[in-house]
Amino acid sequence: MAAVPLLENNNPTVSLDGDDDETEKMSPVILRQKRKPLLRRENFCWAVLGCVLLSVLLGIAAGSAMLVLRGWSNNDDDDEDSCIRQTTMMPSPLTRDFDMTYHTQQFNGSFMEETVYRRAASPEVDAAWEALGVNYRAVRVPQEVGPQVGLAADKVQINDKYGGGYPANVEGLHHLHCLNLLRQSLYWNIDYYRAQGTGAFVNGEHVVRKHVSHCMDIIRQQLMCTVDVGMLGQVWWQPQDQQFPEAFVDFNTKHVCRNYEDVRKWAHEHQLPEEVPEDYLAPPQPGQKILDHLP
Repeated sequence: MAAVPLLENNNPTVSLDGDDDETEKMSPVILRQKRKPLLRRENFCWAVLGCVLLSVLLGIAAGSAMLVLRGWSNNDDDDEDSCIRQTTMMPSPLTRDFDMTYHTQQFNGSFMEETVYRRAASPEVDAAWEALGVNYRAVRVPQEVGPQVGLAADKVQINDKYGGGYPANVEGLHHLHCLNLLRQSLYWNIDYYRAQGTGAFVNGEHVVRKHVSHCMDIIRQQLMCTVDVGMLGQVWWQPQDQQFPEAFVDFNTKHVCRNYEDVRKWAHEHQLPEEVPEDYLAPPQPGQKILDHLP
């Protein structure tokens, strides 16, 4: 039997198979009515699938955007934490109490113009250095925090009846203490401090020399450990007694610096008392290491 187009109106009936007598006959109109819902159902399924896929894509895009924004907002914090971890051997109790931040600092590298820290010895100069915290006393590191920040159990400890913990110094302030001692020991300053007979100069000449050379080498090691790889450019300057200008190194550079003032305040607020009882430190425990020479 020849195929009959389903949408032709001039055929009143069409057989579903080749036997017109034994098979059910159906009007072309009915066939069209049955096919249209089928097509609508197929279109509906595709529409639903498209909506689902679009929702998934929008969700992925939104999630990615949130991750990027969160990365931007946390990037500085991550960089700061990473810097601290990579430049400090052990965690510090300071970072438990305040955030270590960084800022751009313009160095004063003037060759001829002296800041107060460079001037010859005087009460004014001493006060400026003192304000930096160069003579702060040790702080107390709590007993439970000590091992976390590199203070082993064989380190000196405070007697439990006075609160326990470890006496310790902020290392960066010790570096400044050493730099101050080098300043005091400069040939144009040392007589002034010898006459005062305070601080490091209460000791004899032999001990003072050991103290100064110790400080010099500590600063050497610190500078080599944290070597600055920035570049010092040069500028032209015109000497008054010469016809042509000369090149001179420009030491006035910018640096990324930690928030020193927060460190100083923390060390100041956590200092141990100026006067302590004779039994303030716990005596060595059995088995605790006791050195036979000064380290």
